[in-house]
Amino acid sequence: MDVQFAINGMTCTSCEKKVTELLQQIKGVKEVTIYLDKKLAILKTSLPVSTDQVIAALEAYPKYTVGAKVMSIEYLQKKSWWQQYKPVLLIFFYLILICTAVQWNNGTFNWMQWMNHFMAGFFLVFSFFKLLNIKGFANSYAMYDIVAAKWKGWGYIYPFVECILGFAFLLQVYPLLTNIITFLVMGISLIGVLQSVWNKRKIKCACLGDVFNLPMSTVTIVEDGLMMAMSLVMLLQLIG
Repeated sequence: MDVQFAINGMTCTSCEKKVTELLQQIKGVKEVTIYLDKKLAILKTSLPVSTDQVIAALEAYPKYTVGAKVMSIEYLQKKSWWQQYKPVLLIFFYLILICTAVQWNNGTFNWMQWMNHFMAGFFLVFSFFKLLNIKGFANSYAMYDIVAAKWKGWGYIYPFVECILGFAFLLQVYPLLTNIITFLVMGISLIGVLQSVWNKRKIKCACLGDVFNLPMSTVTIVEDGLMMAMSLVMLLQLIG
């Protein structure tokens, strides 16, 4: 199988040679091809290779940093649309079902409360998956987020921001501030997603951390845009 990784810090043929030597030491790697202009390494392997394995192989040379695992064309061709996005779609289905069930149990439907519960569930569930492998998430996120690309530390902080926002929505703590932060955070994230989709970059979406292989697409745009829209609606309601 072919696995592709973004490798930053490669500037010359010496870098190409060194990175090739280091990556060839990973178990299962049979051949390494480096594309300096694209900052890309393609590994032909007999075994699955994770982002953490590549990071470990390059850790003695801090100059070389690992970006996200790039979604291969072969992977995208073998998977149907449903297979690719099943995890995130199931999460959305369960959140909608649970939030609607709460309103049904209340005997009346309150859209504001429904959105509060949905956004709480969204942030708590998505932060959980990111925290399972925070380093893997940070590496993937830095591939397209405009803040994480300049300061990698944001990728390590972001899951905790989502977690805090989740509890803030659930407990309805400082709703005005919570919605303002949500609108700004999701808006900034959306810019990077739009750039990646517009440029047709076949990269891994980091919305569910490093657990699932989700390609960046319009589904990610809808996901971020929906959260922005909900926060804006609640902001207008609070201000009005």
